[in-house]
Amino acid sequence: MQGIRFQLQGEYIALNDLLKVAGLVDSGGAGKALVATGAVRVDGRRETRKTCKIRAGQKVEVAGARIVVSAPDPVAPTDAGDVL
Repeated sequence: MQGIRFQLQGEYIALNDLLKVAGLVDSGGAGKALVATGAVRVDGRRETRKTCKIRAGQKVEVAGARIVVSAPDPVAPTDAGDVL
């Protein structure tokens, strides 16, 4: 099974968008169609909600691929002396 690691940029990503950015489908619409077939599993359970919110720690499996989703990098505080 192909392993893919995906790091979130925010709190969550929609399932169909995750499939697209992970390179498993060509578009968000194709991601929705794939989810509608029942071929996608989230944390071991079949998922049919096309825009299901996928959060850090969840695992998505489809077509021989497993996507492990991790939290975004914490934002480092800026030094008070820094000029932007």
